[in-house]
Amino acid sequence: MSEVATSFERASSEALGAFGNGSMFIERFIERPRHIEVQLLGDKAGNVVHLYERDCSVQRRHQKVVEIAPAPGLDPETIRPIVFELHRLQVEHTVTEEVTGIDLVQSQIRVAEGMTLPELGLTQDRIKTQGYAIQCRVTTEDPANNFQPSTGRIEVFRSGEGMGIRLDSASTYAGAIISPYYDSLLVKVISHAQDLSASAAKMNRALREFRIRGVKTNIPFLLNVLENQKFLNGAVDTYFIDEHPQLFMFKASQNRAQKILNYLGQVMVNGPATPLATQIPPSDVKPYIPSVPLDLSPEAIKRQEMTGENTAVKPPKGFKEILKEGGPEAFAKAVRENKGLLLMDTTYRDAHQSLLATRVRTHDLLGVSPYVAHNFSNLYSLENWGGATFDVALRFLHECPWERLEDMRRLIPNVPFQMLLRGANAVGYTNYPDNVVFKFCEMAVKSGMDVFRVFDSLNYLPNLILGMDAAGKAGGVVEAAISYTGDVSDPNKKKYDLKYYLNLADELVKGGTHVLAIKDMAGLLKPQAAKLLITAIRDKHPSVPIHVHTHDTSGAGVASMLACAEAGADVVDVAVDSMSGMTSQPSMGALVASLQGTPLDTGIPLQTVSEYSAYWEQARTLYGPFECTATMKSGNADVYLNEIPGGQYTNLQFQAFSLGLGSQFEEVKKAYREANLLLGDIIKVTPSSKVVGDFAQFMVQNKLTAADIEARAEELSFPKSVVEFFQGAIGIPYGGFPEPLRSKILKDMPRIEGRPGQELAPLDFDKLKQDIKENYPEVTDQDVMSAAMYPQVANDFFRIRDKYGPVKHLDTKTFLVGPSVGETIEVKIERGKTLDIKTLAISEEMTAAGEREVFFELNGQLRSVFIRDEQASKVSIKSKISDLPGAAVTAVVLSLRFRFDSRKGKFGNLLFLNFSGLVWPF
Repeated sequence: MSEVATSFERASSEALGAFGNGSMFIERFIERPRHIEVQLLGDKAGNVVHLYERDCSVQRRHQKVVEIAPAPGLDPETIRPIVFELHRLQVEHTVTEEVTGIDLVQSQIRVAEGMTLPELGLTQDRIKTQGYAIQCRVTTEDPANNFQPSTGRIEVFRSGEGMGIRLDSASTYAGAIISPYYDSLLVKVISHAQDLSASAAKMNRALREFRIRGVKTNIPFLLNVLENQKFLNGAVDTYFIDEHPQLFMFKASQNRAQKILNYLGQVMVNGPATPLATQIPPSDVKPYIPSVPLDLSPEAIKRQEMTGENTAVKPPKGFKEILKEGGPEAFAKAVRENKGLLLMDTTYRDAHQSLLATRVRTHDLLGVSPYVAHNFSNLYSLENWGGATFDVALRFLHECPWERLEDMRRLIPNVPFQMLLRGANAVGYTNYPDNVVFKFCEMAVKSGMDVFRVFDSLNYLPNLILGMDAAGKAGGVVEAAISYTGDVSDPNKKKYDLKYYLNLADELVKGGTHVLAIKDMAGLLKPQAAKLLITAIRDKHPSVPIHVHTHDTSGAGVASMLACAEAGADVVDVAVDSMSGMTSQPSMGALVASLQGTPLDTGIPLQTVSEYSAYWEQARTLYGPFECTATMKSGNADVYLNEIPGGQYTNLQFQAFSLGLGSQFEEVKKAYREANLLLGDIIKVTPSSKVVGDFAQFMVQNKLTAADIEARAEELSFPKSVVEFFQGAIGIPYGGFPEPLRSKILKDMPRIEGRPGQELAPLDFDKLKQDIKENYPEVTDQDVMSAAMYPQVANDFFRIRDKYGPVKHLDTKTFLVGPSVGETIEVKIERGKTLDIKTLAISEEMTAAGEREVFFELNGQLRSVFIRDEQASKVSIKSKISDLPGAAVTAVVLSLRFRFDSRKGKFGNLLFLNFSGLVWPF
């Protein structure tokens, strides 16, 4: 109270200076007031009636937000009017109209015309209230940003309507421009029902049906108010908003439909959002999905009626059940005791990584997943994650790899999932702090992963052991892999002999692996070598399951895998027939047929394999832009010379074409062999294989031989990956680094001794999450791990996801090249929510901002998006040059300059265009 006098004098002084009158009026302070208004109506004859009261207590900074009529829970005996204000008509008059049935605007006009209230039938005894009405003001204000005005173009406007809902609005429509210079009110929504809770429910439903895109609105805030129990009880006062901070906790609108339209428009105007590697277009085919048995029980039929979807019977139990019940040890024991040969299907990962540049999308993987669950329950595992799929999903497919894993697990609950873990490099190409690798494996298991094939690109034990420990601690099956190179059946190849592999196997078994894997990434394991290697390991480790992986680059893959099986291997890798061969894995069908009726029979019906293959034969045509057969027409036995891994072969070929070395690919392959020898004849698998590939292309581009490299090493500028290899960034190769080449290349550069990641400080995941949240508030822990693996790639993915929404739901052809004008597509974004999108047209004219308008019909309603034409800097002109009469010429704007025209007294434009290599002024 001591400050009242001083404050009064200061305010009076300001009023005197501003208005010439320092008079002040003091209102009585009321604790916890309610803002109650009484609607009066009078005429020139002195007749006055009241239309009862309304409650305007829900306020923010003294501005009304929600109004209710009549005021709930009001005791007339305790109400004393404190302040009187006279208004002709207020924004909230609508609620009074609804509960009294009296049109106030019309009544005012009639009174102004000279009629009296009795003549209008408006006497106090005839005025009654019925039910409750609520008014919400929908404004273009962002409640998540302190209700700052939101401006821009309304892309979509759809209102919520129905019985008991009234809308009072100005000219609000799709395409309207919201300016910061006018009132932000878009529309008043008024609900009317028999009681307050029913009226609030109607309002809630109507607001949820609104679709306003392009600008932010206060609808999320209004919904929170309507769902607050204190509001529903009618016990609110003017402190209500201030005392309920939870009203400002919003779930962001997903806006999925409009975002997907923006993506389609972007692709149609500017071309594919992911680079296409070949000129082969994606086919216009919808792969036939083989059926699965349905549950026709009364309970299942009832579920079908409720959900609208068929309910498949529960798939048969498999090795996943054993793993779930007994853990990794029980799983390994069951594998070892199995009588026939077990198979791992690589179709979901390594097969398409080898044949289709890892571009197969979740949409097509999920399509056939129920069939896999019902017909391949006796698989050892399904390889469907890790390796390059993590990076490619984020970078090129704009998908979350974690969501992919969870979606597959939901549809295939009975088959163990297997991933490829690059030891201490997890699923990346660099070194990470140890806590990142451990956390990654923990999250992978929680998302559905079971078996971790852990390898190191150099067979460097410290890196391998770290990955094994991380997978084991997470509860996964540890499948430690020995990367194979050389030829143990050739006595002339002494570096990687049988003794080397046996010693490595001993170390991995000692390290606690549950399963021992041979990872033949280039397909170098010949049948005779397979027999020698597997027999030796089986004799030394009779109780450990052996799993063999190869590629069919040479065409001898089936023969080699049969030799492995006969020598004692428990599991071999195959791909379904239409996704097998060449740089992929050997044919599943060929191996199944070869073992039918033998002690090693797989137990998989050949007809089942055929139906599975038919799906992928069609699905593969969707990925024509990445088809390896564009450059590779068959397998090639020269892999025994160059030792290029299957997963790298086609990528290297595409890279050669992109660098202008397509016609010199034979030279690249020869240089690959030379580069490998220069590096010390190393194990070659990601990321060490990339080092060799970069080195080889560097040699071909610069026309360098091995002798040139050794002679000029000190003066050459080598690829970054080569330099980092010699520094020890990916580990220490078997036999050490070649000298003096290493010293010549590194000179005085730093060298890494020991395991590359052991000195890295632990990553602060909480800080990383907070940093990401600044731009993407809805970030998940999985997103944070993606950012830990690939910081820039993940950030680009978050930006694209935020802008274009769940594009993973688009069919593959549409995702890659967009729809055609006139084409209708169906996009199922979740159960019960399907978008029917018809592409109508693309405007030929551009806006001043260089945008084209793309028109769609979404679920029967017209929508449009404006897409900036990224080629707008290229202009088309009609040349008047004599040798190009009437021809349309594409020109690039070089500059726009201004010159003063003294005759006209103004500046004119001088446009310089470049076409046909010449510069022309216009």
